[in-house]
Amino acid sequence: MLWHSNPSARTWRTTAAPADVLTFHQSLDGYHPTPLTPVPVLAAELGVAEILVKDESQRLGLPAFKALGAWWAIHRALQDHLATTELVTATDGNHGRAVARMAKTLGIKAHVFIPAVVSERAIEAIRSEGAVVTVVDDSYDAAVAAAADAATGERLLIQDSAWPGYEVIPQHIVDGYSTLFREIDVEPDLVVVPMGVGSVAQAAVTHYRSGLVTPALLGVEPASAACVTTSLRAGELLTVPTGKTVMAGLNCGTPSSLAWPVLQAGLDAAITVEEHEATAAVQDLGRAGISSGASGAATLAGLRAARELLSLTGRSTVVLISTEAAP
Repeated sequence: MLWHSNPSARTWRTTAAPADVLTFHQSLDGYHPTPLTPVPVLAAELGVAEILVKDESQRLGLPAFKALGAWWAIHRALQDHLATTELVTATDGNHGRAVARMAKTLGIKAHVFIPAVVSERAIEAIRSEGAVVTVVDDSYDAAVAAAADAATGERLLIQDSAWPGYEVIPQHIVDGYSTLFREIDVEPDLVVVPMGVGSVAQAAVTHYRSGLVTPALLGVEPASAACVTTSLRAGELLTVPTGKTVMAGLNCGTPSSLAWPVLQAGLDAAITVEEHEATAAVQDLGRAGISSGASGAATLAGLRAARELLSLTGRSTVVLISTEAAP
């Protein structure tokens, strides 16, 4: 287990995401706030007053939260790239499907690059949206590089990770995730978010460090792909090797360049979890009636792993962000 904490995080302040993001999402067919479900058995286990799970297993007709960011980013980016005929992206699964769904809706092409460790089920789900899929026999980072190389001319890259020189569209994606947090109508003491490249964690920090409600924020990632926690502990953005993990949506080797300074300043803590911990969390959420994949259930695993390191009491309210349905 890797652990990092930043005692000054809750005093850091930033600017909120644009207000028109929520208005855009509310205008979409099928929009409704996703549930915030109490799980008393977990609250009793962990010695807190309430555990609420933000259940993103059904979001805008897809089984994950990713459409919030991808669709807002596409909406904004096409205003600046009017000649676009194809959307290009790399994905561990859900982001690519969201991009492909919007491309189909708009009547344009989609090309999605996927690392070889992604399941055949996830690949077929993306193909079912009409996208061309290229499987890269390497890591997620290599798939991102391949997508970036392919995005030339009228082919537009819609990537949820940023690097120097490519930060406008990834920022739109992070802004799109703000709707998820704006829907949370309680004042939690702790919010737990999964981390891949760090974009949804960046959205959480942006939301809770720009308003009146300032809970502690805990980021969770796989021990086998701990790019954010490793970077935080080192004090610099680093790339780590990755392999295969049940937390496929978090299997990323390099933090987003946009997320990195925000997480370094405003994230209270980060922790890594093992495969069996995430699998157990999937099962426990399922018994509570919540469909969650391992990447989403990682937040419960992280809360369990960090419980004795956190300043929680019997009166604390904890929100877990479960970002995807069980496959």
